[in-house]
This record gives sequence, C-alpha cells and structure tokens, in this order.
Amino acid sequence: MARKALVQRELKRAKTVERFAQKRAALKKIINDSTASYEEKNDARVKLQKMPRNASPSRLRNRCAISGRPKGFYRKFGLGRSKLREEAMKGNIPGLHKASW
Repeated sequence: MARKALVQRELKRAKTVERFAQKRAALKKIINDSTASYEEKNDARVKLQKMPRNASPSRLRNRCAISGRPKGFYRKFGLGRSKLREEAMKGNIPGLHKASW
C-alpha cells in the first residue's frame, strides 16, 4: 500500500490544478495567439512560469482510490489492478465478472 502522504499530495495537486486552470488557459491562449505582440507573449510566458509547478496538469498521477497504488491503474474503474480483481471477485463492480470458457 502506498504511503498516505503520497495520496494526500496527489489530492493537493489536483486541487491546485483545478484552482489555476482558468488562469493557465488564458495565459496559454495569449502565448499561442498569432496577433499578440512579442511583449504580450513574453509577459504571459513569465506569468505562466511564476505559477506553482503543481498547477500543471501533467504533474498529476493516477492512483488507486483504495490502495493508492500508482501503477497498474485502470481509468475506467479508478482502481489498481489488484483491488479491481478483489472487488470484481466480491461482485462489487456491476457488469464485471471473471472470464471463463
């Protein structure tokens, strides 16, 4: 099981990303605008760089909702492979059952 601090860190990052999403989008729009002047683009670039690193969505890591495991994550279920298997065997995930033929 992952340390609880790592799970909490990811939750904190997700909140930071959400908080700065609109501001980042506006600055990126200025940077990618072909009609904007060099000075405007440069100012937007500097402001974007001064934002917290954790405001970038690329720093988020998917983790299992139960165990916090970072690898073997299934997006559709929000669980790691081991916990997904356990929950499927218990019958807690509707429509998912062990294959047998």
